[in-house]
Amino acid sequence: MFTKEIIEDARSDPINHFEKIRKNIERNENEVNSFITLLLDEAEKEIKQTKEGKLAYLLIAIKDNILVEGIKTTAGSKMLKNYIAPFDATVIKNIKKEGGIIIGKTNMDEFACGSDGTTSAFGPTRNPLDLEKVPGGSSSGSAAVLAAEFADLALGSDTGGSIRNPSAFCSIFGFKPTYGIVSRYGLIDMAMSLDQIGPMAKDTYGLALLMDVISGKDIYDPTTIRKPTKSFTEIIENFKDNNLKGKKVVYAREFLDYTEDKIKRKFFNVIDYLNSLGLEIIETSLPEIEYAVPTYYLVVPSEFASAMQRYDGLKYGYRKEVRDIWNTIMESRKVLGREVKRRIFLGTFITSREEFGKWYKKAVLVRLKIRKRLLELFKKYDYLVSPTMPVLPWRIGEIQDPLTMYQMDVLTVLANLVGIPSGSVPIAKSVGFQVMGNLKEDHKVLELMYTVEQKFSKFIKTN
Repeated sequence: MFTKEIIEDARSDPINHFEKIRKNIERNENEVNSFITLLLDEAEKEIKQTKEGKLAYLLIAIKDNILVEGIKTTAGSKMLKNYIAPFDATVIKNIKKEGGIIIGKTNMDEFACGSDGTTSAFGPTRNPLDLEKVPGGSSSGSAAVLAAEFADLALGSDTGGSIRNPSAFCSIFGFKPTYGIVSRYGLIDMAMSLDQIGPMAKDTYGLALLMDVISGKDIYDPTTIRKPTKSFTEIIENFKDNNLKGKKVVYAREFLDYTEDKIKRKFFNVIDYLNSLGLEIIETSLPEIEYAVPTYYLVVPSEFASAMQRYDGLKYGYRKEVRDIWNTIMESRKVLGREVKRRIFLGTFITSREEFGKWYKKAVLVRLKIRKRLLELFKKYDYLVSPTMPVLPWRIGEIQDPLTMYQMDVLTVLANLVGIPSGSVPIAKSVGFQVMGNLKEDHKVLELMYTVEQKFSKFIKTN
């Protein structure tokens, strides 16, 4: 069902709508493992109350690094397995204000450190399209709940592709907004200069609907910016394909150097379709992509190591008390997973006095060059497009080498390094088409995503 159909179903008979979702969860969740905390009883009470607002009676799943007051928030880690959120994140306040009902907190890679949904302390999430395959990460549970029809809408967070990657692998829609257009207040951060909360849905309209609710300036987050005066849903509802005629779409040949042949063919099917609509298609060279992953994996661990200092077993998180304070900290941190420890060690090394100039400072300078190059590109072209992921989902446990895993982010990290909006549209089973746009042009990205969706809607409906 598309979002408008879901809204009609939910509002015409909220209890029946809830029961259908509940049955899906009871039947299949044990296999998928998409939730860390299920709130079925709480949601049932809410569904029986009168609701008003843009999200009235819709069941919404929340990634477990976003705070929901009074509910356990673990970030997929044993370190926070008993942490109860003391307040609502700004996005959660906005959802509740518009009548949305939180159905659960979704599984995720531990502290968002992962690209396939397997590093959670609470077990891997499985891809509902193929239970032997990974769902993508780190917003693995949020994508899986939509693919399995356990929720109507979902929130994820995206630091280097963590919304778009699982959206592609699970054949749903995901959107990373312009940095700052959605408040990060109440998000357990991984890398604060790249993190962004964003919507996940079963179509572009669902993304627009959630963007209308969660975007805008927030006094608690000084990085936030004003939302557009016209609503995202109005833009989608009034949009016609001929609005795009003459727009310029560019793709980099280097994107395809990393991409499997099957995905390339699907990508060019979309390119041919856009060309048939009158959009101008341009191939360019973007050699800077070679430095995107190395830059990202220098910046992220550096910021992450700083953010993780608070989890020492003294004030926050799991505590194992032993003979003195230093050993208490060491023993408490042993519950952290391997990938989390790897990034803490790497970040601590990179930002040490001896190594700072060699690594972190250079990474920041390269990031600025990448940003300058992409923003120059958007002075000439309206859209930058690529496959979302260069490969199809792999079997759970198949990839163990961290460097191989990091390279999977090659097509998604650019948007985070620059702060631009980017979304993923499913164009075949577990294949996404990525649309990137200029800063603050989130509506334009959603328009092109909507155009692609119209052509490939038969696939989306039947899977």
